[in-house]
Amino acid sequence: MEETAIIEAKATLKYARISARKVKIVADLIRGKNVDEALAIVKFTPKASSEIIEKLLKSAIANAENNHNMNHNKLYVAEIFANQGPTLKRIRPAAKGSAVRIRKRTSHITIVVREAE
Repeated sequence: MEETAIIEAKATLKYARISARKVKIVADLIRGKNVDEALAIVKFTPKASSEIIEKLLKSAIANAENNHNMNHNKLYVAEIFANQGPTLKRIRPAAKGSAVRIRKRTSHITIVVREAE
């Protein structure tokens, strides 16, 4: 039984100031796609997380090419996920001297690219 090591390159962004729920919408669009196709999809998707994911995807591609000597033409997005990070809690004054809590959510985004056989 030969076990071949699966070579993969990843890029992670921690504490991104956007909720994981918003990131997952764009992440679902590019999962499993070729990296060039994924970049094109992200470039023309009018969502707040598109810019963040585009920058992170370019970083993952650069990691694959420079650190692992992978071929750009064979790369695809193997995994992409967004986990919830710590929530920043803020207070906003409300009626009758009360206060309302504002939750500013953060997320940890990870992209893994692999070479297709």
